[in-house]
Amino acid sequence: MASVEERVAYLEGQVSDQAHTLVEMREAIRGLEHRVDARFEAIDRRFEAIDRRFDTIERRIDVLDEKVSRQFVWLVGLQVTTLVATVGALAAIVSAVLPRA
Repeated sequence: MASVEERVAYLEGQVSDQAHTLVEMREAIRGLEHRVDARFEAIDRRFEAIDRRFDTIERRIDVLDEKVSRQFVWLVGLQVTTLVATVGALAAIVSAVLPRA
C-alpha cells in the first residue's frame, strides 16, 4: 500500500492538473466572449447600414408623395376648369336657342 506522502503527492498532482484545466477553460471562455462581442458589433453595424438605407427610401417616398399630391391638385383643377367651361358653353347654347323660340 502507498504511503500517505505518496497519496498526498498524487492528490496534489491531480489538483494541479484540474487548476491548469480551469485556467485554460477561463481563457477559452474569454476568447469566446471577445469573438461574440465582435460578432455583435458587426451585426450592429449592418443594422445601422440597413437603417440608413430605409431612411433614404423613406425620404424618396416622401418626395414622390409630394409630387403626386401636386399633380393631383393640378389634375383636379383642370377637371373643374373643363367642367366650368363645358357648363358655360351649354348655358350659352341654351340661352342662344331659347330667345329665338
